[in-house]
Amino acid sequence: MVNSERPQTERERRLQERKEASARHSDRLMSEKQALAGADASFDETDLRILDLLLEDSTRTHKEIGEEVHMTGQAVGARVRRMRENGVIEGYTLRWNPAKVGLAIEAYVTVFLDAGTIHAAFLAFAQSDDRVVRIDRTNGEGCYLLLTRTRTMEELNGFLQDMLKYGNYRVNLSMGKLKG
Repeated sequence: MVNSERPQTERERRLQERKEASARHSDRLMSEKQALAGADASFDETDLRILDLLLEDSTRTHKEIGEEVHMTGQAVGARVRRMRENGVIEGYTLRWNPAKVGLAIEAYVTVFLDAGTIHAAFLAFAQSDDRVVRIDRTNGEGCYLLLTRTRTMEELNGFLQDMLKYGNYRVNLSMGKLKG
């Protein structure tokens, strides 16, 4: 008698995890499908499924995605190219752990500028500074929200000192990532 409860191989486990993750996304996909009613007619439910699979893991091959959406890898590749050309897919990214390479201090800095004329100079400063990872224009309290990464508190303090030429700030340190 064959034991149907044999241990899964690593590949089988990963495939099973992907299928389970895909199932969890079905409710979200249905609401997105409804939102597609006003979207480009060339973007269909299969495109949405391909996009969802790429969002889960952008390193998947077109062949792997094709197995899950019942298409050839070549057909998936054509759809991915079309989504890139149409601006649906803007690029690919990599999730990494900055602390593992010495960037242990992550801070969110709300920037309050002194005058409206200083925005261009501040943006030039922030965009050219390697300690700034992301810049968002905000409404409400503050003008900008920056995500910064530094190796030490002293390095963060140096950045904040440099910023004082443009205005004031409020700092919130990340205590640990919980999602994303």
